[in-house]
Amino acid sequence: MDKLLIENIGMLATPIGTSARRGAEQGQIRILRNAWLLMEDGLIADLGTGEPPQDITERFDVEGSLVTPGLVDAHTHLIFGGWRQNELGLKLHGVSYLEILAQGGGILSTVKATRAAEEEELFEKAWDALDEMLDLGVTTVEAKSGYGLDVETELKQLRVIRDLNEAHPIDLAATFLGAHALPPEYKENRESYLRLLCDTVIPQVSEKKLAEFCDVFCETGVFTAEESKRILEAGKRCGLIPKIHADEIDPIGGSQLTAEVGAISAEHLIVCPPEGIEAMAKAGTVACCLPATSFYLGSTYAPVRDMIQAGVPVALASDFNPGSCPSLNLQFVMNLGCLRYKMTPEEVLTAVTLNAAAAINRANTIGSLEPGKKADLVIWDAPDLDYICYRMGSNLAGTVIKNGKVERGWLHGVLD
Repeated sequence: MDKLLIENIGMLATPIGTSARRGAEQGQIRILRNAWLLMEDGLIADLGTGEPPQDITERFDVEGSLVTPGLVDAHTHLIFGGWRQNELGLKLHGVSYLEILAQGGGILSTVKATRAAEEEELFEKAWDALDEMLDLGVTTVEAKSGYGLDVETELKQLRVIRDLNEAHPIDLAATFLGAHALPPEYKENRESYLRLLCDTVIPQVSEKKLAEFCDVFCETGVFTAEESKRILEAGKRCGLIPKIHADEIDPIGGSQLTAEVGAISAEHLIVCPPEGIEAMAKAGTVACCLPATSFYLGSTYAPVRDMIQAGVPVALASDFNPGSCPSLNLQFVMNLGCLRYKMTPEEVLTAVTLNAAAAINRANTIGSLEPGKKADLVIWDAPDLDYICYRMGSNLAGTVIKNGKVERGWLHGVLD
């Protein structure tokens, strides 16, 4: 049996359970001091405080460091061709996101580049991004399609996600987002594209087992609430779990749809109205909030404190994409969670571990340090939880362990 004991942990901080934490529970985490954790065959076997088991040969003293679950990034647009640095000047001169999209830029620019990219090129680019995420302490990532907007390129993106999941140490959860924008060739015929999504692409995605979730961008100039419901219901009929981009720019009813369609998560929610918060609380939908996008766009921040008070479980994610958030740094997202959402470090930890795992239907296997769950954890160059939320601009993930194997950091090579 493959056993590894981590001992002399100064602080072990973790949420507890196999479902999303909401309300006051979001900030109620387990703190163990002078702790140890035993991994066996890729899983957490046991943990505790005080004197650790003595019959373990492979063991490592982490000299009082903080240990948490591996971070979970529950919202990324990982697979894309090209970049969009040319849009920075437009943004600096006050051109809005929707105006750039209307001019053929934005998502449509990335669609053109992604359609032209070879599958191997997309794989290698995303591999490099995943390596960087792993260095930052991320052990599980959700990845969306949505830069194809045609049958072949959407399937190509999802095949790349599948292949990365099989080859890279990070685990990936695949989301179909063919309803990310209206492709230019359907500009004058919305109904035909809706039929293509519902009657052709979604059934193929399901039949080929290329995605677990179906997402839609419910926004002004993109898809209406009625169209979004139609697409998500088509996904449900094919066994895809609903997600929804909602209330990013205009509140047009996306967050209210969560209860109707049983969405596992609602994403963005920058301008989420009280009715949307109520609907998410009723449905148990995880609010997947993306503060780095607000930061990059210079927009307002989602009403996270109102959500927590109303009993909505909140997750935080990067929204890594080439247009509105060209950053994959989930540690920076944690900083923003405290500084802009006014979340406590305990609430932030839950948001990037257990609640993020719940947003991608993984809370039964990851997101907390408990016996029987995957041995995904971060040993931080930090003494406590407050420190990693307080410091910014430095990578504080000292060692990253995935499925019980040291993948990054100062234990790498020592315990191979």
